[in-house]
This record gives sequence, structure tokens and C-alpha cells, in this order.
Amino acid sequence: MASTSANQDMTTAIGTYLPYLRRYARALTGSQASGDAYAAATLEAILEDRTIFDTEISPKSALFKTLHMMWSSTDVSEPGESAIGIEGAAQRHLAKLTANTREALLLHTIEEFSYPEIADIMSIEETEVSHLVDVAHRELADSVSGRILIIEDEAIIAMDLEALVSDMGHKVTGIARTHEGAIKLGTAEKPDLILADIQLADNSSGIDAVNELLGAFGDIPVIFITAFPERLLTGDKPEPAFLIAKPYTEEQVRSAVAQAMFFSSTDTLMV
Repeated sequence: MASTSANQDMTTAIGTYLPYLRRYARALTGSQASGDAYAAATLEAILEDRTIFDTEISPKSALFKTLHMMWSSTDVSEPGESAIGIEGAAQRHLAKLTANTREALLLHTIEEFSYPEIADIMSIEETEVSHLVDVAHRELADSVSGRILIIEDEAIIAMDLEALVSDMGHKVTGIARTHEGAIKLGTAEKPDLILADIQLADNSSGIDAVNELLGAFGDIPVIFITAFPERLLTGDKPEPAFLIAKPYTEEQVRSAVAQAMFFSSTDTLMV
């Protein structure tokens, strides 16, 4: 009976938390394809050996712990020959960072796990989690600064975002409230990062505006802000690697921006 209950918990966790597992994996790799590959490998590993799903911790933590084991077994110290563009730059940056720092930061700020939960997921002491998060903030903040375009129709939110990223040392190229405004600002000065809402003032789509800019410029990291992140993590079409759920916290914005800028090509960043 206990085994049946454990299997039900595992099945429920996979169904409920898979969108967030994929979000975490994408943020780790900076790529939809690579992130989804890690998530798929996690599910395959659980199906092959269900004992790796830790029933001593919460089902959500157990799912993330399994992915963390898959990720930790990957050597990113030497980028592969096929690692090009943003993903190649990411792998080269990763080799220079203190081990486990970004993982701890993402789990805490984006996925909102507590320090004790992160300790379970990463199989480390809680005091080490706190240290890793502090180190991650320092290392990512010192990595790069660049130009950021904000696409947001709510004035208060737009001003808040502008203040946050400016305080991080980035330059805001402009704030757009509509699709047309986003294209105008984006083409006037190419951004290194786009921070975009989904629904804009004229009922146009922030996603459409971003796609048009990406069509013009190619790879630019994008952070979408939405009250329903799971709707953009269905696996049915190209999706963003970086998502902030509304209502967001200051730490989430800082972390997401730092992560996204971390994966940008250094050729286009102001260093």
C-alpha cells in the first residue's frame, strides 16, 4: 500500500511540476533544446529506476533532485565542438564559475525553494546553500553589463523594472507599451536583453513583438513576465528559457536578468 502511495506521489509530482522542472533546466543551460533534453533524461531515469526518486523528501524536491543528479554528472569544463552561439558562450562561462552556485541561486530565487529544500535537492548542508547563493550573486553581478529593452504597458511595473536593472549596472534603451513601440525602440538601438510582458497596452502581443525583433537580430536573451508561466512551457512550440511569474520579487528580477545576461554573447555586451 505504501508503495502504491509513493508511486501516486511521484506521478502527481511529475505532472504538476514538469513545467517548472523544464524552466529550471532551461535556465541552467540557457537553451530550450538543452533544457528540455535534461528534463526528458530526468523522466527517463525515473522510469528506468524509480528508487532514485527520493520518497523521504517532498515530491517536488525529489523531482528536482533527480534532475540535479543528471546535471551534476555532466562535465561543462570543456565545451563541446558543437557548442556555438549563446549556448557555447554559456558553457565557457560556466567553466569559470564556482561549482553549484548558479544552481543554488536558481532554485532559491526563480523556483522559490527554501534553503533546507535546496540542501535536500543538492545533497549538501544548509549552511553551504547560503554560501553558494551569496557567491552566485557576486559572480554573476560581476560578469557583464549591457543594454536592456523593457516591453511593459503598466507604468509602475515598468518604472520598477527600469530602476532594478539600472541599479545592476545595465543601460535601459527604452520602455515600450505597445508592439509598434517595441519594434521602434528595438530597431533604433539593438538591445543585449529584452524584458517583456505578454499582454501590451493596445492588446497586442509582447511575444509577437519579441519574435519580430529576434527575426531581425538573431539570438538575444529574453525574459518574459507572466502570471501564468506554465502556459508558455507546454513543449508545443519554441519557448523562452527565462520566465518570471507575476507577482515577482526584486530578487527574482535581479537573478533572472543576471542569468540571462550571463548567457549572452560577450561580443555584443559592454564589458
